[in-house]
Amino acid sequence: MNDLFAFLAGSCIVIWLSRKPLLKPGSHGFYRFFAWEAILGLIVLNHSVWGADPYSPHQFTSWILMLLSIFLVIAGVSTLKSHGAANAQRDDGSFYDFEKTTQLVSNGIFGYIRHPMYSSLLALAWGAFFQRPSMIGAIIACIASVALWLTAVTDERECLAYFGDTYADYMQRTKRFIPFLL
Repeated sequence: MNDLFAFLAGSCIVIWLSRKPLLKPGSHGFYRFFAWEAILGLIVLNHSVWGADPYSPHQFTSWILMLLSIFLVIAGVSTLKSHGAANAQRDDGSFYDFEKTTQLVSNGIFGYIRHPMYSSLLALAWGAFFQRPSMIGAIIACIASVALWLTAVTDERECLAYFGDTYADYMQRTKRFIPFLL
């Protein structure tokens, strides 16, 4: 019962944070909402065992992924804020302030991957899964992964529309989620 309450309370927060993107189906934020919900589900599903056996291979993997998640989000947001020249002129009604970049950011972490914040969420999702691997957890983690892939593809379409050929060239030089691989 407490887990259900935690999920519903967390969902209310995620819905509130996603209220603008949810009104724009097909925007990258619309798909990101479903990733956040899946991650919330994984956290609620597995929270009771967090840290119970920190040296087991699956929990050690979990902590590595969660630390990676923290690094990626900090590196991504700080680079966007310092080099993206965010401006209200780039607002389709679903962007957060730091997403309203008017200059293409291709340095720092963005020199290796196009979506460090989505990579961060992927690492968080799988990190939450590895706290206590299960079939239902694997299904939820896969849902989060698909939602994040849809988020990234949609974000790329939006960036191509805004930045044009410059973004297309950038896409040729970088990977989507994992440097040099994917």
